[in-house]
Amino acid sequence: MDRTVLQGHVVDALRRSPVVALLGARQTGKTTLARAVARSGGIACDEMLNYFDLEDPAQVERLATPKLAMEGLRGLVVIDEVQRRPDLFPVIRVLVDRTPSPARFLILGSASRDLIRQGSETLAGRIEFVEVHPFNLSESGAETADALWLRGGLPRSFLAASEEDSWRWREGYVRTFLERDIPALGLQVPAMTLRRFWMMLAHYHGQQFNASELGKSLGIADTTASRYLDILAGTFMVRRLLPWFENLRKRQIKTPKIYFRDSGILHRLLGIGDMGQMVTHPRLGASWEGFAIEQIIRLSGVGEEEIFFWGVHNQAELDLLLFRRGSRQGFEVKYTDAPKCTASQRQAIEQLGLETLTVVIPGTAGFPLGEKVHVRGLARLAQDLAAPARGTVG
Repeated sequence: MDRTVLQGHVVDALRRSPVVALLGARQTGKTTLARAVARSGGIACDEMLNYFDLEDPAQVERLATPKLAMEGLRGLVVIDEVQRRPDLFPVIRVLVDRTPSPARFLILGSASRDLIRQGSETLAGRIEFVEVHPFNLSESGAETADALWLRGGLPRSFLAASEEDSWRWREGYVRTFLERDIPALGLQVPAMTLRRFWMMLAHYHGQQFNASELGKSLGIADTTASRYLDILAGTFMVRRLLPWFENLRKRQIKTPKIYFRDSGILHRLLGIGDMGQMVTHPRLGASWEGFAIEQIIRLSGVGEEEIFFWGVHNQAELDLLLFRRGSRQGFEVKYTDAPKCTASQRQAIEQLGLETLTVVIPGTAGFPLGEKVHVRGLARLAQDLAAPARGTVG
């Protein structure tokens, strides 16, 4: 897979900031990307001395006295799985504040900024964040769209030799995440309970989150259900898509929608093992919607604070609203080959002041549907979005 664009983002970030954090779900390729950056020649690095894997007991032992271990290092210093050692952040701050500073730090984590809040607070003004997503259509190629949708973009799942191998790998991934990764973050949650919650959440994919309803089904408090959602969002398993509010005299939707960030994990929890099962599954439309939305977000180059959905109860709704380069861009996702122009689309354009509204369907089609309304196949849209998105930081 070609990840040179993402690699370039990281190199650029390291030239701007003394500390760069690569954040993303486990097994998205952060370590491979860090090694590629270290070998790229952008910043000198003695890979044998300057690489610390905090899942390796021998590497952890090297950092028993972190300041002594790192203060003599030069060039790029890479620390993998940094969420396991939040005590390192104050030490890194001291080291990068030296004048001149002989080292830059590339830290890798499988938890969001919220879950490693100490890092962003301790290193304020010194750290830049780059999110490492699973593979997207721009990296895998338009011809792989169905495989990417079915298997998801986690490298070992997508690149597996067979559907069975991909399926088995994802089951191991889910089990390891629940039994090892969550406890490693210091979160005390019974693995079986969180798995049941996660599986039930799969049926809410693309819907508004209802903590009370989920909690009642599982026999837990709604506050506990919300906490479990926080955990899955904070470890990049699910996306909490927030609603956008306009100053309208209408009853607008104010509850976030939930989407699985990797379609392969969603399909594993729903029991969808191949495309034959996919096209007959009752969650087909929701699965396609989430996959397309995630691709659009990743390729558009916008930040989390610029993505929303919008809706008015029992009236108009918009699947995705992006604030991109000073304009408002709307997206409606449909699993169909014959989309129609609707009253809901016209209301969204008028009430939100959209510059464009794109109806996203499978394939490579592209044609106008109405004033400011255009149809784009996802593969074609991915090409359109990828070109101008180059040079942005995820």
